[in-house]
Amino acid sequence: MTDSREEARGAAETAPRRLHVPIPLRWGDLDALGHVNNTSMLKLLEEARLRAFWRGDDDGDPLPTAVFDMDVLESGGERATLIARQEIEYLRPVPYSQRPLDVRLWIGAMGGSSADICFEVFSPIGVEDPVLYARATAVVVLVDTASGRPIRWTETERRAWAPYVGAPIEYRRRAAGR
Repeated sequence: MTDSREEARGAAETAPRRLHVPIPLRWGDLDALGHVNNTSMLKLLEEARLRAFWRGDDDGDPLPTAVFDMDVLESGGERATLIARQEIEYLRPVPYSQRPLDVRLWIGAMGGSSADICFEVFSPIGVEDPVLYARATAVVVLVDTASGRPIRWTETERRAWAPYVGAPIEYRRRAAGR
């Protein structure tokens, strides 16, 4: 594993505009070795993605990228987002903390009906020297729920997400040419 503190500093210098989504850990997210289990990491990233793109029924202000309404989904809406592919690169084990992790999101690529959602999972917000624990990408596809076929993003969605489009994650194994 590399020095994730050094990578965190480098990432901050070249990063596009990012959403910061605080995601709390649960004791059950840990495995027998005392760090966040790999399946729990997928659930944490899912939670961050849902908070970033879906408006819930809570009293808080939604993030500026939250363009989908949860009540439409729950009532059998015509559109849904599906995961086509996911990749995670673990840089350091994530220890338990009572303070939420700082999950940073941006869009690494935007297609007609798909988007590469990029994540960086950092130590809790407010930590003086943040640690980058993991990087991930999820390819999300917008589909028509009746047909299951991909459909295009609307201009409203593209406008909301445009400030958060940046370069995709360069994973180490790809960068090394393996």
